[in-house]
Amino acid sequence: NEGNEYFKEKDYKRAVVAYSEGLKKKCEDPELNAVLHTNRGAAQFHLGNYRSALKDAIQAKKLKPTHLKAIIRGALCHMELKNFSEAIAWCEDGLRIDSKEKKLVETRAKADKLKVNIKAVEHLPVPVTCFVSTSTLGSLVVECSERKIKLVLEPSNEEEEISDSLAEMSLDGFHCDNATGAKVHLDTDGNLNWPVLFLYPEHEQTDFIAAFHENSRFIDHLMVMFAELPPWDLERKYLPSNLELYFEDEERTEMYEVNPGHTLLQVLQHKRYFVKAGTPTVLALVKHSPFSEKYFCGKKVHRL
Repeated sequence: NEGNEYFKEKDYKRAVVAYSEGLKKKCEDPELNAVLHTNRGAAQFHLGNYRSALKDAIQAKKLKPTHLKAIIRGALCHMELKNFSEAIAWCEDGLRIDSKEKKLVETRAKADKLKVNIKAVEHLPVPVTCFVSTSTLGSLVVECSERKIKLVLEPSNEEEEISDSLAEMSLDGFHCDNATGAKVHLDTDGNLNWPVLFLYPEHEQTDFIAAFHENSRFIDHLMVMFAELPPWDLERKYLPSNLELYFEDEERTEMYEVNPGHTLLQVLQHKRYFVKAGTPTVLALVKHSPFSEKYFCGKKVHRL
C-alpha cells in the first residue's frame, strides 16, 4: 500500500524501495508476490531502469504465468531495449490469454515494424543513424560541447583521422549497433539523459540504466538498484554504503574514484573522463575487499 501511494505521487524511487521491503517479507502467496514484482517493475520502468524492470516482469510471470500486467510490462521493456523479437514473443504469450488486449496488439504491431526496419539497416553498407536525424545528432554533440563533456568519436570508415563532417561521423551511442539500443537524448526540459553501464568486475556482472538523468546522483540509483541484493551477491556485501565507484582513464591506465553524491554531469565533466560509444561507464567495487586490492594492483588510483 505504501508503494502504491508513492507510485500515485510519481515518487518512483521510494515506490521501488517500498515494494522491495514487501518482497523481503517472503510471503508465501505467489499472487501477492507477482503483484509486488509487477508494481516494482512498473516503478523501475518509469525511472528508465528497463533491465531491472524486465527482471521483475520475468519473476512475476514465473509466479503467475497469466498475469497480463507483468506480460505487458515485459513486452514494453523489451521494446525499450530494442529486443524486438523478444517483445513479439511476450506479446504473443499475452494475446493467447486475451486476444483483444489493446496494448499488446499495438506493441506487437510496432515490434514487427521496427524489427523489419532494423533488418533493413543491417544490410546497408555504411553505418546509419537509428531513429536520430543528422541534425539531432549535431545538436547533441553541441549540447555535450557546451557542457564540456568529452566524447570519443570514431570514424564511420577505416580512416585514421576523424572527419569534421557530422554526416561521416559515427558515435555508437546514437546508432543501431549500440549494445543496448539505448541512446543519449534531450528531454523536454533541455536536459541530457544517458545510457549508463555499471560494471561489477568481481562477479563479471553488469547493470544498465537506459535513461540516467544528467542531474541525478549516483547514490540515488544505487539505493534503487540494491534495494534488494542481487542473486549473485552470495556474501551479501553489495550494499550502497559498502560500494566504491570508479572510472578508468585507459590512456594513462589510471583509476579515478567517483563521489556517489555527485551527479552524472559532474562526473562527465571531469577533465579525464571520456565518453566512449555514447555510453558512460563506471565500475563498482566493495570497499577494502581482497578483490579490490588485487584489481588496483599496478594501477595509479586517484582517490577522493
